[in-house]
Amino acid sequence: MIKSLNVLPEGLPVPVDDGMAVHLEGMHLPPITLTSTNGAAVNLATIQNKLVIYVYPLTGRPEVALPEGWDEIPGARGCTPQACDFSHHYAALQHLNAMVYGLSSQTTDYQAELKNRLHLPFDLLSDSDFQLKNALNLPVFNIGELLLYKRLTLIVEKNVIRKVFYPVFPPNENAKQVIDWLKSHSMA
Repeated sequence: MIKSLNVLPEGLPVPVDDGMAVHLEGMHLPPITLTSTNGAAVNLATIQNKLVIYVYPLTGRPEVALPEGWDEIPGARGCTPQACDFSHHYAALQHLNAMVYGLSSQTTDYQAELKNRLHLPFDLLSDSDFQLKNALNLPVFNIGELLLYKRLTLIVEKNVIRKVFYPVFPPNENAKQVIDWLKSHSMA
């Protein structure tokens, strides 16, 4: 039984870099529109500020079982701890003039439950039609009938992907990794 969705179980398999994100640095975000948890239509390609987009497979809900075998899939577990990490470091990211979005293929309603339950200070984006996957060839995986994004984080400025964190592990330390990179890389 899961004690807390905010804590990673010990002994999770560590994901390895399968090379599925190596092509992303230097690419432009496509002009697609995604729905955010605040109801707004967001076209990421039009945002000129520093942008941090953490892409995650599936957030759990209290009292709802995760898919069978979830903890055995390298990199699958940790979406809620990752969201909490970005929430905890949100002020530092704002201080670095970075906007933050979480993104998954889950519906906006599903994501809104998470945003409200965790009191996230940023919005989540729904890409249930896999528009970003199709435009950027983002890595995905299947579990049963579900097609889900593999966990990765993009740092974007002026519509250009400057840095890709992939694979992301442990996910509950990803925001700190992003902050360290932003501090050490002046983006013009």
